[in-house]
This record gives sequence, C-alpha cells and structure tokens, in this order.
Amino acid sequence: MKRPKHIIFSPNYWGLHIIVIAGVLAGISLYAFIESQAVSYLSDDPKTCVNCHVMTPQYATWLNSSHRKVASCNDCHVPHDNIVNTYSFKAKDGLYHASVFTARKEPEVIRIKDAGARVVQDNCIRCHKNQITDAKLSASVDNHFQNRTARKCWECHQEVPHGSVRSLSSINYLGKVPKEHYQTVPEWLNKLMKKSETEN
Repeated sequence: MKRPKHIIFSPNYWGLHIIVIAGVLAGISLYAFIESQAVSYLSDDPKTCVNCHVMTPQYATWLNSSHRKVASCNDCHVPHDNIVNTYSFKAKDGLYHASVFTARKEPEVIRIKDAGARVVQDNCIRCHKNQITDAKLSASVDNHFQNRTARKCWECHQEVPHGSVRSLSSINYLGKVPKEHYQTVPEWLNKLMKKSETEN
C-alpha cells in the first residue's frame, strides 16, 4: 500500500529516521575518535607517533640518538613560527597520515614530503643557528653559511637523528627499543622481539 505524499514529506515521518541516522553517525565518529587515540595528537609525546606501528623504526632510531635528550618529534617536524601555523600544520599532516594508514596505502619506505622537508630544514636552522652562522663554531666546514643556504642539512647529516631506516619490513631495529618502551610497539612486534631475545 502506497503512503500518501503528505505523510512521506511530513517532519513526523522523517524525524525518527533522522534521529537513528544521526545516532549511528555519532556512534561511529565517537568510536573512531577513541580508537585512533585522537586526543594524544595534541601532546608532544613522541610515543604518539607510534600509534601507527609503521613509525616504529623512526621512533627506535630517534630513541637511540642524541636528539632524544633535547628534541621531540614535534620539535623537528612541526613549524614553530606561531601557534596557528603549528596546530594547522599538525592537523593537516595528521589527517593526511591517518587517511593513508587507515586506507592501508602507506609506502614501504616512508619519505618526507616537500612541505615537511621545509619545516625540518627551518627547525634545524632554528636550533643550530649559532653552529651554522658563527665561523668559530663551524671552522671545520668551509663556507658553511653558503652551503647551508644552498643545501638541506641532511645532505651531509643524513644519519641524524633517524639512522638508516630501510623499510617497514626491516628487522634492523629489533632489540634496539628499550624494554620500558615496549608499550609503544605493536603486540605482534613485541612478541617477535621477545622471541628474538630468548633465542639469543
């Protein structure tokens, strides 16, 4: 039996449907917000970066570098010129990463994009300005100021602070994450690391 048009287009008819759809969407959004640990991205804690397990090699190499005592991931990878730019870049970059990892489209070898490379270069200069511009501090490198303006810092300092991250499937960093940081490693990798330790 066909419903009369005046019933189909009445607010009372669609009210329940809209409430149910809105409730389902709100529930899915809340679940995604909690499951993705979205609030953690507001902090500067480097462990946040390994919410996505593919970043474990980058975290492990940073953890074993001299930078870990003075710089977190955000110190290098987020702009610091003003608070609006900081959080807008963080949000844009975070949404991009979340989309890629959720869709399982991450490349096997992660490479920094141009926008991220510019931010890292600016932050290298911000923290190491004296070493770059003061001739007494950079005496071992001829024309360091000119080299700095024409080249990226990591053309010479490529092992700082991440070392050689070969691929996501690389086991090069197994066993190099201290035990107190195992909670940052996914459970499957944690089991593999413990198994490797018992065999050695």
